[in-house]
Amino acid sequence: MSGAATHIVDDDPAVRDALQWLLQSRGVPSRTWKSAAEFLRFASGDLCGCLLLDVRMPGMSGIELFDRLRAQHCRVPVIFLTGHGDVPMAVQALKDGAFDFIEKPYDDNALVDKVLAAIDQDSKRSIRENSVRLLEQKLAQLTQREQEVMQRILAGKLNKVIADELGIAMRTVEVHRSHIFEKMRVRSAVELSQVLAILGDKPVS
Repeated sequence: MSGAATHIVDDDPAVRDALQWLLQSRGVPSRTWKSAAEFLRFASGDLCGCLLLDVRMPGMSGIELFDRLRAQHCRVPVIFLTGHGDVPMAVQALKDGAFDFIEKPYDDNALVDKVLAAIDQDSKRSIRENSVRLLEQKLAQLTQREQEVMQRILAGKLNKVIADELGIAMRTVEVHRSHIFEKMRVRSAVELSQVLAILGDKPVS
């Protein structure tokens, strides 16, 4: 299942149809599911978009589905639709990583605005994860020696210092530096540092 969409999971067909029509009126692609179990059979870790999820449903509840998805490392943003008595459960779900919850009866525009915010957040997450994946592929192309030189470049050390520390000629350091910049597709040490910043606290070698 690929492509960003809002997945509506609710056992009430009238609610599903109303939500789908509402989202369609704002140009938001959507798909409906009559039960948590039905949705779970199609869900995957690379699911993207947003999930509108009723808290109370026969069989598997919305909360149970949310827990299952998290166990499967599916991080699509979840917005719970709740009745008044379900608010404490929804608040706990927020603490567990849900995007938001909307209490019934809901304001149409407010609901769509939250859906759009969730989709935007998921899109940014997807872009960042793709960037990290591409960066890790570039790093994997570096030799062990190039990684050693790169660490010292990032520390702001001059070629002569790097050469002395590694016991190699300064010309060799220059060659390694050139290869590193070429493989990482950067033009300077500053640009290299900026590119690697996307990894955060993750090690670069």
